This record gives sequence, structure tokens and C-alpha cells, in this order.
Amino acid sequence: WGAATPPTPARGSCAAASATSPSSSPSPNATPPPPTPPPGPAPAAPARARTAPPGRPTTAAPGATMFGRRYVLGKELGRGEFGVTRRCKDAATGEALACKTIRRHRRRAAAHAADVRREVAIMRRMSARGGAAVVRLREAREDQEGSVHLVMELCEGGELFDRIVARGHYSERAAAKVFRTIVNVIQLCHSNGVIHRDLKPENFLFANKSEDAPLKVIDFGLSVFFNPGDRFTEVVGSAYYMAPEVLKRNYGQEVDVWSAGVILYILLCGVPPFWGDNDEKIAQAIIRGGLDFNREPWPRVSGNPKDLIRQMLDPDPATRLTASQVLEHPWLKNADTAPNVSLGEAVRSRLQQFSAMNKFKKKALGVVARNMPVEELDKYVQMFHLMDKDKNGNLSLEELMEGLHINGQRVPESEIRMLLEAADTDGNGTLDCDEFVTVSLHLKKMTNEKYLAAAFRYFDKDGSGFIEIDELRQELGPNEQAILEIIRDVDTDRDGRISYQEFELMMKSGADWRTRQFSRANFSTLSRKLCKEETSSS
Repeated sequence: WGAATPPTPARGSCAAASATSPSSSPSPNATPPPPTPPPGPAPAAPARARTAPPGRPTTAAPGATMFGRRYVLGKELGRGEFGVTRRCKDAATGEALACKTIRRHRRRAAAHAADVRREVAIMRRMSARGGAAVVRLREAREDQEGSVHLVMELCEGGELFDRIVARGHYSERAAAKVFRTIVNVIQLCHSNGVIHRDLKPENFLFANKSEDAPLKVIDFGLSVFFNPGDRFTEVVGSAYYMAPEVLKRNYGQEVDVWSAGVILYILLCGVPPFWGDNDEKIAQAIIRGGLDFNREPWPRVSGNPKDLIRQMLDPDPATRLTASQVLEHPWLKNADTAPNVSLGEAVRSRLQQFSAMNKFKKKALGVVARNMPVEELDKYVQMFHLMDKDKNGNLSLEELMEGLHINGQRVPESEIRMLLEAADTDGNGTLDCDEFVTVSLHLKKMTNEKYLAAAFRYFDKDGSGFIEIDELRQELGPNEQAILEIIRDVDTDRDGRISYQEFELMMKSGADWRTRQFSRANFSTLSRKLCKEETSSS
């Protein structure tokens, strides 16, 4: 973990980024830019187990035992597919920190290690050069089990939307000041040879609870190094914030500006500009384009932010504003003089509901993650080798169909073809072992649903078979209006509570509940379908 240069991802990695420089043949990952300009990474150095001085991240060799003696892990702050973030304390100084632990992925060991190395390298670079707007990485250590611990600055000021909702007065001026920080982060990333690729409100936290606390970007898990002119093809990101060229599988750093434009639209009206109740409808809305400036509160919003949004959500990346140009836009240059008229209670209410719904899904996703032991992957690896009749390391459509049927998964051929296309990340028409494991995990969720059932039971405290308002209050706090909005959106039969079927429908709308690999593969399939539709209609 001492290398600062980004690694070359292993073949078949769903997280490997495909970049093509105009003057060179395609490479799986861009090398960092030269030292000046823009600045490049520090030369790789041998890994050493040592104590990091405050503010300077270091890494340790595999098997290091210093971590357990140096840091005391505490309360869980958040959980994802491969990792969990907890409070931690420096035993030597008493300093409160956060620790993101990324557990070792057994089957995708090489590819997963490449992903984590890249995340660490990017965090190291941005920590050193990002100023107050980037969470500081203290150090990264790998333990004897192969899990990687990223020790970083603790941000306790809450999420962006929560802070806005807590304020009684919310205006264009307040939105402009917050948004200027977000665009500064993008400019810092791009000037340091990094595309973030997953900008969304949840990835920004305030450092502390003070009124003037800095807003910080906290997650670089999908970020990638780039050189000027590089083009990427991997479909990554979060549904509502995805640029159209990502779905078309040909993009560069302009995607971050698009995502920020979506955030600005939400900041000013409380809902995303491109909406749908499943992945395909969201993707179609993004490709279709068109912005609604007619509904409340847009009539009371001044012309400048609308103009900025139009230029940031320009479907043509060649004419879309750059981050530097966004910062020069009159609305942001004169943020302190933007209208201070309240945008209305409806906007605050929508932001609160949007934030609460995300937290509801996040909590459910955490339960799903806790019920998916890494050991379960081993049986899929064994199954792959049994199904691979010709022992060439890849499964054909025929081998996949026969193997799934033998193992009792009666999936229609049309759906197997779709899954093969979705999971075939290297496009060779077959599935290698990594790709097969991804499909298998998804099929298990489709046919068994035990993970979603466990998440439902977590919220259904009294075992009544329904999630009721009081049970939501226990998990989401006393956000009465937001809770009522969640019930209104999810409770399709209008009986005032959420059944398992309604919960399942909510979790399957959008990509939130799926594994990261299948979510990417699913959007890859959608992008191919949308591109075909676009070609046939032109």
C-alpha cells in the first residue's frame, strides 16, 4: 500500500477503468499526469510500518500489527458492500478520527486490491493538495486478514441536505455559497488529474457542527486518474447524477460538471431534474434531456442560476462549461449578493424527504451487506469450475444455461442472455469467474430475496409484517414531514404502512440495493440498449 502510482487493474475487473488516449492504444487505466502541469504522483516508495505524523498519510506493509495497537475502533458510522466506516480514536493522542475498513474480496482479490490501491493513491494526492474541501487521509494499513483500514479525518457536521433543512431560512444565496465549494472540489480534482465520477450530495459532509464549518468531499471510491484527452467507457456513478455520455460509454472529466449541475438543480428545487422509478426510466430521462423550470419554486428563482444549470447540463460535453468556467459564472462570482429571498418551505420539505429516503435505503442496504458473508463467494467459485466443462476459464451461454438449470435456478433463456451481456464486462461473449460470481449473487437475490427480507425484518420491529410510522421514527429520527412523504411514496395501497412487497419495490427502484458490480453491469446493458434505440431512430 506504499505505492502512490495507480496500478494496472486485472483483467475482468468490473471496477477497472478503460481509458484511451488519442495518441496511444487503449489502456485499462490512465497514468497520472506529469508533475507540472498538472502535478503528478510522488514516486513509489517501499512500504514501511511506521507512525504517521498528523495530517501526513502513510501506509504499512501487509500483515502489519501496529493498527490494532494504535487505533481503537468505536461506533459504526456507515456501511457499504465491501466496507464499513467507524469512529476510531488514536490511542496515543486521543484524537477522534474515522476509519473506513475495506474487507478483502476473496475471489476478486487482484482486481479488488487494484481498486483499493487506486482509491488510496487518489486520497493521498487529494489530501495533500485539496485544502479544506477534501477529507484528510491520515494513513492506510492492511491487516493480517487482508482488510485495508483507511484512517481519516472525522466529519461530524452532518450531510449537506440535513444542514440545509435544519436552517429555518433557505435562499439562493445559501445555495450559491454551498455550491461554490462543490465546484471548487471538482476544479481541484481536475487540476490534479482526477475525475471523481460519483459526485452526489451524500458524498459531502460538514467538518463539524459550527455554522461556518467547511464542507468536505469524503469518498473517492469510484474516482480515477486521467490525462488530458483520455476517454473512458466504464459505466459508473449513481443513477440520478449520471451524465448522458457515461451511458453512451465515451466520456472524460466533463461528467463531474454534469453531476454538479444535477446537484444544483436539486439544491434549488428539492427534486432531481431527471426522474424515474427504475434504472431504465432514469437512464431514458437523462438521454431524453429537457429541464423543467416551470414548477415551484422556479418562477421565484432568478435567471442566473437557471442559466448556469442549462450550461452545466448541456448534453454535449464539448460545449458544457468546465469547472473553471462555472466558478467564473456571474451567479457564483457574486454569490454573496445572490437573492436572499426564501425559496419556500416546499423546497426544504422536498430536500428533507429526498435525504430521508436515501437514509432509509442506506440503512436497508447496510442490513443487506451484513447478511452477505464473504465466505459465500467460495461456493460460487467451486460452481464455476464445475460448470466450465472445457476448462478454458470461461463459461459460454450454453454452459451457463446448463449449469444454472442443474443448480435449480430455472431462469428463462432470454434473461440468461441479458445477464450474460450485463456481466460480460470485457465483452468477449463469455463469463470468467469474477463475472460469473457477480451474476450468481444477483440471481440469488432474485430467486431467494433473503437479503431484502432480512432488511425488512430489521425495520419491522414488532414483527407485524408491516413497517409502520413509529418504526420509521425509531430509525430516521423525528423528521415527521419526511417520514409521511416516504409513506406516501412507498405505500402504494394507501393503508398508512409499508408492506414487504412495497418495500421490495422501493429497494429495486434505482441501483441502491444491488451489489456495485451488478449495478454497473446493469447500467452497461441499459446503455447498450439506449444507444441501439438512438441509432435505429436516427
